[in-house]
Amino acid sequence: MTLSDEEIEDFHDLAAEKIQYCQRIDELSDRTMERPAARRDPGYRATGEEDPKNAVITICSVESDDEGLLSGYDVGIKDNIAVAGVELTAGSTVLAGYTPAYDAAVVENVLAEGGTVTAKTNMSEMAVSGSGEMSAFGPVLNPYDDEYLSGGSSSGSAVAVATGLVDVALGTDQAGSLRTPASWSGCVGFKPTHGLVSFRGIAPLGFSYDHVGPMARTVEDAARALQAIAGTDPKDPRQGAVEVGDYLNAVDTDIDGIKIGVVTEAFEFDGGEAAVNDGVRDAVDELERLGASAEEVSIPWHVDGFYVWLAVENEETAVMFDAEGTGYFAGGHYDTDYAAAFGKARRAQADEFAPTVKLKCILGQYVKQRYYGRYHGKASNLRPALREAYDEQLEEYDVLVMPTTPMTAFKLEEDIGRKEAVNRAQGKRGRTRNTMPFDMTGHPSISVPCGRDEDGLPIGLMLVGSHFDEETVIEVADAFERATEWTDRRY
Repeated sequence: MTLSDEEIEDFHDLAAEKIQYCQRIDELSDRTMERPAARRDPGYRATGEEDPKNAVITICSVESDDEGLLSGYDVGIKDNIAVAGVELTAGSTVLAGYTPAYDAAVVENVLAEGGTVTAKTNMSEMAVSGSGEMSAFGPVLNPYDDEYLSGGSSSGSAVAVATGLVDVALGTDQAGSLRTPASWSGCVGFKPTHGLVSFRGIAPLGFSYDHVGPMARTVEDAARALQAIAGTDPKDPRQGAVEVGDYLNAVDTDIDGIKIGVVTEAFEFDGGEAAVNDGVRDAVDELERLGASAEEVSIPWHVDGFYVWLAVENEETAVMFDAEGTGYFAGGHYDTDYAAAFGKARRAQADEFAPTVKLKCILGQYVKQRYYGRYHGKASNLRPALREAYDEQLEEYDVLVMPTTPMTAFKLEEDIGRKEAVNRAQGKRGRTRNTMPFDMTGHPSISVPCGRDEDGLPIGLMLVGSHFDEETVIEVADAFERATEWTDRRY
């Protein structure tokens, strides 16, 4: 708009009168939630001696008197998930010092089921990179070799689990941020059906693809943690009708007769490693020995799922950051404390953001402004076709199988340029080609260790199931784990 001096004066007066609604809103309280009763020690920064892999930002202790599925379990919480009274950094100095007033829904559930929160885990800054090196608190090292990275963005959760610092952990997944570090670090990472687990109280990237799920050393513990955190939350706008299954009952079952579709395209990406492909196909052979049948299937849409993700996520995340990290146009609970902290910090300290975060903001805003939201809108319109391509195969097959990541962990490099660091972190080398599509479609998928490459680095097998059929995914993953020696060879 171009306004005349007279218009400016008029609109100033009109706005000054209208904006008085803010005073009344300030007078009304939206503090309708309560913290679960718990003993809360906000803790301290982990030391190198306590945490040689740099998996943890804050060592803390939050526990209730409740008992349940997680009684006796130490639980790690990714540091973009709110734990009341404990600092939340999202892996960034920009947010350092922010302390949430309320627990995230998943933390409420952990405490209600008897779990003790003992660590806020390190992560790639603002959860927008995935190599494991883009944290303001330093890179998270691979459990098997300090010369390699852990994967991200749920880097610390994976490593804390793999090394035994915690029994189970929670991670988030918008592009593969939970499954990639599970694959690279040799643990189990379970991204549930979109909406099965409430995302309330977690720093979001996009309502339509935000996922949170468990990470553990065994499929059984992942199933246990999922059972504890799954369920309806009226305050989460991501949820529709939620179908919670009996996940622990799916453990230690027979998979005779299970039909597996091996997705051809998932083995053919540039940059893929033969050792990974061979390890996953060996895992399929093992599943067949256990009574399953496997066939090669072609899903051409799997290749384009990567591009659909890029078009949706780049704009949506940039808009989410511009909306103070909480968004607009959705029901549910808005975290006004986080919005205020994020809004003030990004205006005062944006120069401190990692280059991955800066690029996300720059590219997303540019595409939105230059093309008026065309690419986000068109990609959003393509998502049902992407989902249907997998659903058609899942009518014939019980699960789909592929490598979690086409390659094993990247080598830690101390002095790399900005462009290479961003490309490593944000998937140009193909790291997330197999994980990204299922954040767009919402299908449940789990990564389980299935071997190691010639350097001893873990390889991940990914199993994908129908919406809200976590039980079948657990059955197959658990059967494979129990039949192999992987659990005896972990870190």
